Amino acid sequence: MLRYQDGDANAFARLYARHKGPLYRYLLRQCNQPAVAEELFQDVWLKLIAARTHYAVQARFAAWLYRIAHNRLIDHYRADKRRLPASYAGDCPEWIEVPAPMEEQPEQRENCRRQAERLLGLLAELPEAQREALLLKEEAGLSLEEIAHATGTGRETVKSRLRYALARLRHGLGEADE
Repeated sequence: MLRYQDGDANAFARLYARHKGPLYRYLLRQCNQPAVAEELFQDVWLKLIAARTHYAVQARFAAWLYRIAHNRLIDHYRADKRRLPASYAGDCPEWIEVPAPMEEQPEQRENCRRQAERLLGLLAELPEAQREALLLKEEAGLSLEEIAHATGTGRETVKSRLRYALARLRHGLGEADE
């Protein structure tokens, strides 16, 4: 980003190539509407371009980028006349003890395909704040501190959201196997 700030257009191309897939998937899984995700995706990149001249290193670039994306999502919720999802305001429900996921085996390919479909469905059902934390960790590869910075929450809140999200996913996948 510093090279892009100094006028290196190729640096922008490298940033875009590196972050476009994870960023788009994050937005798509947060709003679950491809057209909206595409609009938000474009807005995030436009905001990045506009911020080029006053960019200052305060955290890892990815954390800064996903902070822009998070803020754009919140703006979308507000503009869409929807209330801000409750999961952003409070902590998540109680911890559920779940078994570890099954190991992947070649003869279970159909089962793995069904499980992947189920996982995407369960991911869509997570409260927005939990889904966001999980996507920032898994899709963007951000640390707890970077997720906290990107979302404007505390590290322990991020940790809780991840724990609850993973518990729900494991529980849902465990029920699908029964």
